[in-house]
Amino acid sequence: MKSRKTALMWRTTKGVALTTALMLPVGCGVVYTSPSVKEFAGSDVSVREIQLTPQTVLLANSTPYSPRNLPREFFSAASAHQGPGLGTLPSAPPIPTESPERMELRLPPEVAVQPYRIGVGDVVLLATKSSGSSIEELSGLLAAQQQRQGYTVSDDGAISIPDIGRVEIGGLTLQEAQDRVFKFLLDNQVDPAFSLEVAEYNSRQVTVGGAVDNAVRVPITLTPLTLGDALTASGGEVIQDEQYASIRIYRGGTIYQIPYDDFLSRPDLRRLRLADGDAVFVDTTYDLDRAFEFYRQEIDVIQLRNQARRDAVDMLASEVSLRRGMLDERRSNFTARTELGAEPRDYVYLTGEVSKQNRIPLPYEQQATLADVLYGNGGFPTETGNASHIYVLRPSPNPSEFGAVTAWHLDAKNSVNLTLATRMEMRPNDMIFIEEQPITKWGRALQQFLPTVLNTAGRAATN
Repeated sequence: MKSRKTALMWRTTKGVALTTALMLPVGCGVVYTSPSVKEFAGSDVSVREIQLTPQTVLLANSTPYSPRNLPREFFSAASAHQGPGLGTLPSAPPIPTESPERMELRLPPEVAVQPYRIGVGDVVLLATKSSGSSIEELSGLLAAQQQRQGYTVSDDGAISIPDIGRVEIGGLTLQEAQDRVFKFLLDNQVDPAFSLEVAEYNSRQVTVGGAVDNAVRVPITLTPLTLGDALTASGGEVIQDEQYASIRIYRGGTIYQIPYDDFLSRPDLRRLRLADGDAVFVDTTYDLDRAFEFYRQEIDVIQLRNQARRDAVDMLASEVSLRRGMLDERRSNFTARTELGAEPRDYVYLTGEVSKQNRIPLPYEQQATLADVLYGNGGFPTETGNASHIYVLRPSPNPSEFGAVTAWHLDAKNSVNLTLATRMEMRPNDMIFIEEQPITKWGRALQQFLPTVLNTAGRAATN
């Protein structure tokens, strides 16, 4: 009797398992519903799928969006005002109290690269051979060379070679000047065995001043002079408040300007070529430390009593500290309000087969890319996530389209296509979705379906 019951249970289990295997391919949707990106019949939402390519990334990024700005407290600087009971103090210098306006970038015309031309005031050397009877004919020239004596280009553009005469080389390139001196020596029946070099560059210069370590005149040599090289020659910029600073270039009666933030962030501005006669001035407004020093010096000038002077300086220092504390408090309050969700933010959403489904705020004052969102939050598990089906679901902002959705499809089974993710910019309410691997769908369907089948078979066998 027991063996007959066991055989019956085995046949029942075997039959249910076979039924399960036959049902799964056509009816697995009953067991497990896998999310995917497609348009269902009867749905009110229209879905348009577009494959991400270098061209379609530009189309996706054309959707207008301006990142949110930080509040003005993150740009304001503390300032001190005269305290009570200090007697008559001089007026304070202007200190910016508002958020700085964005300074306009105005670049000077590009300077074409041209060969150096010898000018008035330049010093040239004629280098001759060290031996040979023919060289002795250049008696004045040889003596000057042995003493490393240079020839200064005079106002008429000529140099005077002892015992030979004057030759005009002003306005010529180094090669042209060497050819002219060669012909000049040849015409005077002197062996023209020499080389010409510029020892001192005095005819073309750029002036650098303002907030630099040392105001200088920088000569333009055979190598084009860049803005970065000119500032380096002055010892570098001396700037404390970078947000108010600028670099101004005076050329031909016109003033050009470069915001200092742009100068720091753009290497091409450091390579900006300067022209003869340019004046570079590093400009900056008042900063807190200089304002504090101003008051200290002026208090000494009016010769207050020692105790009053110390009190005045302490009060000024306290007020500066208090205002800095107020700014810090406002910034802290903004941070707390942001953490509590009391400040408006723009979000994107990460869902599907990812390491962590999440709501991600877009950054302030800069664009975020698809790569920032994916890999800034742990990426996605490649054993379960389908790299060939990564989507950015973007609802249409046009009310007339009734919620139509564009599915920007990134096929990353070829990892090279992941570079597109670094160029795909995010927009508010974007939904980043990664589909499951096909084997993952089957595995999860079996995990949900088989326990029910086995329990049913077990109950049937026991009955």
